[in-house]
Formats: sequence, C-alpha cells, structure tokens
Amino acid sequence: MKPRVAELVSLLRLERLERNLFRGISGEVGSRAVFGGQVLGQAVMAAGATVDEGRALHSLHAYFLRPGDKRAPIVYDVDRIRDGGSFTTRRVVAIQHGEAIFNFAASFHAQEPGPEHAATMPAVPPPDALPDLAQLRRLRPNHEAETIRVPLYDDMAIEIRPVQVFDPFHPDPHEPKAAWWMRVADRLPDDPLLHQALLAYASDFGFVRTAMLPHALTFYQPQVQCVSLDHAMWFHAPVRFDEWVLHDTDSPVARAGRGLVRGSLYAADGRIVASTAQEGLIRLRRP
Repeated sequence: MKPRVAELVSLLRLERLERNLFRGISGEVGSRAVFGGQVLGQAVMAAGATVDEGRALHSLHAYFLRPGDKRAPIVYDVDRIRDGGSFTTRRVVAIQHGEAIFNFAASFHAQEPGPEHAATMPAVPPPDALPDLAQLRRLRPNHEAETIRVPLYDDMAIEIRPVQVFDPFHPDPHEPKAAWWMRVADRLPDDPLLHQALLAYASDFGFVRTAMLPHALTFYQPQVQCVSLDHAMWFHAPVRFDEWVLHDTDSPVARAGRGLVRGSLYAADGRIVASTAQEGLIRLRRP
C-alpha cells in the first residue's frame, strides 16, 4: 500500500480505550484546524465498532461545533442509543480539551428487499480523460509562487479529478454546480465500513466551494472565512472507494452568511451509491 494511503487508513483505525470510548490523532491536509472530513471518518469508525455484523451504515448527520486542535488527540464517546429489530442507532461526541468539538448521529440497517428507483448519473468525461489536481497546479502560470494551503497535491491519498476547472487564485463567477471524480490512490482491504468512512472523509473536500462559485469567492482569499457547519450523508448501495466515484454537486441557496450544497455520489458504472448535503459558513471579513 502506498505510504500516504497507509497513513490515511491508519488515521481512521482508532485506539479503543473502553467499551464505548475511542481515541484518534489528526493528519495534515494543510488546513488551520483539524480537517472536518477526518472527524467524520473517525466518527464513522467509532460508531461502527459498536454495531453487530450484518448492519450497514445507511445515514449520518453531523455538526461541527468547534475547530479541532491538530496537536491534541480526539476522544470519541459513543452512545448506544438503540439496538432495534432492523435498525441500530448511535450518537458520537468528539471531545478535545474537555469540550465537544463535533456531534454525530448515525443509523445502521439490516439489508432487506423493497421498491427501487434511482437517479441517473450525469454525462461527464471519464476520470481517465481528466487531469488530477497536481497536474492542474503545474499547468497554472507561476504555480510555484502560489501560497497553497493544501500542500499535498503531488502526493495525496485521495485522487481528485475535477470535471470543471476553476482557478482558485483568480476566480470568475460560475453557476453553483461542480463535479469531480475521486478515489483512494491504492487498493484497500475488503472492509465495507472502512470504505464508507473514507468516502465520508473525502466528501468534505471542497464541498462548500460550490456555494461560493457564483460570487467569485475561494478559500484562499484573505477576506473569506469558510468552514463546514454540518454534514449529512445517506448510503444507498455498497461502494468501493478504491474505485472511481463521481461527486456531483449543486447549491440551491446562499443567504445570511451560509451556503447550502447538495451532492450525489455515483460509482463509475453509473449506480448512485450515496447522497450528501452540507451547510457552510461563508463570511466576508471587514478590512
């Protein structure tokens, strides 16, 4: 396994302190605070470790309460709210320095038959026809002089290939729609929960950016404060995240310093495997 991928997988393999207590450390993606997707992925693993086999994660709802401290461990306290006949419900609180930084609810469901219909994947170029983030960075003039807040583009554990290319340093207004292919950059173990946790981790990459597109705003502008406020996911079908997944997003509204983004995740064969939603803070600081 590639070192970066092994490091990411290890990041999600939490230390069990007690029956319902887990501890994790933080990785580095260039953000000032702990990356929200990391806390999402670790919370999925903590909750799943308390659920009996045969029940798969089908939904999660999370709130980011405080910025996480990258230098300190994170303790995950799992509340076994309910073990029902078909559904298992868990609540997870992530704690640092004696305070909750993240609140999370997850539901697990035993497989059962039912009526089926599904959305169709949009027509987009395949991932092999698109450049990845590292290639796009090298194509930009004076890219070495850019102050990149995410320094891992050349060796990321998650491969990302945008369908639409937006210059984060010289933005123009665009309609609030964006899509990108993504996958883990090496083969993963056959652990369904790990694949879901890594998909949750990656689903936070640039998600709220879609709500910033009509306003020509980016994470790199000093007057912009942009953070995730909450995050929701629904898992519809088994997914392997060491294979390409398309995240197709749109933003129906931005108002009162907040932007809402919705997403659909499709496997390369066209199956919709998950849905996402996130509201983010988009605050313009005064000079």
